[in-house]
Amino acid sequence: MQETWLLEVTDLKQYVCCPRLLYYRYCLPDVRPLTYSMEVGIQGHRQEEEKELRRSLQKYQLEQGERLFHFFAASGTLGIKGLIDMVIITPSQEAIIVDYKHSEQKAGPHFKLQLAAYALLLEEKLQIPVQRGFLYSIPLRKAEEVSITPALRKKVSQVTQEIHHLLEKEDFPTATRTPRRCPSCEFRRFCNDIV
Repeated sequence: MQETWLLEVTDLKQYVCCPRLLYYRYCLPDVRPLTYSMEVGIQGHRQEEEKELRRSLQKYQLEQGERLFHFFAASGTLGIKGLIDMVIITPSQEAIIVDYKHSEQKAGPHFKLQLAAYALLLEEKLQIPVQRGFLYSIPLRKAEEVSITPALRKKVSQVTQEIHHLLEKEDFPTATRTPRRCPSCEFRRFCNDIV
């Protein structure tokens, strides 16, 4: 698989939310606006990293561990690449993923899939197991643990294949089944059948 066809891990999360997001991003790449919510999220990530350096690891149920920020991993075998907000390597050689979210939502299927994709990348790169990750809600200042299950691991491969198929055919996908997110979507002006 060529480097240009490595999907971003966030693409998998976006696809689960709405397949059209990937269609617009890759088939119409010049139309994506930067929204206020996106800017807030970017700024929140930067501020959270500065705070993280001063915190203990108690939120992640750990006493010690080495923190690695902005950890990049890519896999031609998996067909994905990603930049992990934070990886914690424990003294017992367990790798734990932490993904910051500027959201108060619980870990939905899209967030869990994102963590599983990061886990697979990390395992391939570091050759150490990843059994869990955390979604850290910036507004709530809480970490929610997510187990990296065999079903989630399988779903990463399935969704990656679906996305590649969508992009190769360039077929306009059906709309999301959860239209409650549509009003805040950066592409809402293109989906006249929904909003």
